Amino acid sequence: MPFAGLNPHRLFAGERWSEGLLEDRMDAVAEETPVALIYNDQPHVVMMASPQDLEDFAVGFSLSEGLIQHAQDIDSIKQLDHPEGIALHIRCAPSALQDLGERRRNLTGRTGCGLCGAETLAQAMRTPRQVGEGSHVAPRALQKALEHLTGAQPLNILTGAVHAAAWCDPQGSIVCLREDVGRHNAMDKLIGVKARAGESFAEGFLLLTSRASYELILKASMLNIALVVAVSAPTGLAIRIAGEAGITLAAFLRNGRHTVYTRPDRLHPVSSH
Repeated sequence: MPFAGLNPHRLFAGERWSEGLLEDRMDAVAEETPVALIYNDQPHVVMMASPQDLEDFAVGFSLSEGLIQHAQDIDSIKQLDHPEGIALHIRCAPSALQDLGERRRNLTGRTGCGLCGAETLAQAMRTPRQVGEGSHVAPRALQKALEHLTGAQPLNILTGAVHAAAWCDPQGSIVCLREDVGRHNAMDKLIGVKARAGESFAEGFLLLTSRASYELILKASMLNIALVVAVSAPTGLAIRIAGEAGITLAAFLRNGRHTVYTRPDRLHPVSSH
């Protein structure tokens, strides 16, 4: 199957059937592209991703997977486009790479795959890090972020097919957002853009358009993200890992409501006094 190029979406002809009527139309369709991450000339993993913000993706993936400790550990990222996909050549000092040889992910990571290529149960079920205290946020801040979330997703507005991960300040303003066909990739891209800017995750909260799965909570613990909010459901394992890491996990964010599963004290209601 040919590589479609660097555009995260393309137009495709389609025939829409609606209430017995047929209509020819052109639809914007999200692309998914094989992206290989290669560290110091050693192939590590191929992920299916949206072909945009790929330097952010390389940095964020490296940090959230625990392959490096700091964004500055990466000396250079070189992108090479091939007929089959994109190769990201990531150059680090050998002393900066953590357990790369022991944790090679030799399988292709499918879109939406967070554990593809893990070779042992121990690799798949890494112990989360304890997070710091983080921010205490009023519920109205979550509602404010939700109100602005749809308009902050240009690729999803076009295609209706991608996830987003957003960083919000304690008042609920969306500070930064990244989109991708894979929910894990969107989060890695968000981590990467903030890390490259030298910004921490101490103040504010993470907002996800997807379900809150175990892998996303583990990535949050790696980056000291203390408050994670999802518009969809959590998994049971995500709740248990969030509790173990001290993360506040809220889900089912809808207009006027959400459900908090762990550390509810960070999401305190506004006092009436």
